[in-house]
Amino acid sequence: MAPKPISSPVPVAWYPSLAVLMLSVGLLVTASFFIYEATSSRWNRRLSKEIATGAVASFFLGFGSLFLLLATGVYV
Repeated sequence: MAPKPISSPVPVAWYPSLAVLMLSVGLLVTASFFIYEATSSRWNRRLSKEIATGAVASFFLGFGSLFLLLATGVYV
């Protein structure tokens, strides 16, 4: 039995749209993180909110960067 070729679970035509969408969301979450850090006092900050916001921003920026690289032809 011949092995099946490896294919992407996401259609290649979606790569540019996913890159723009995910990078936009990631940058918005990052901006909200910086605004939160700049406007809240030292005593009102919550570590759990900072970690959650950072994780969400990291997720979207990471996958957005991946799809941007894939859309431009850099296969990683």
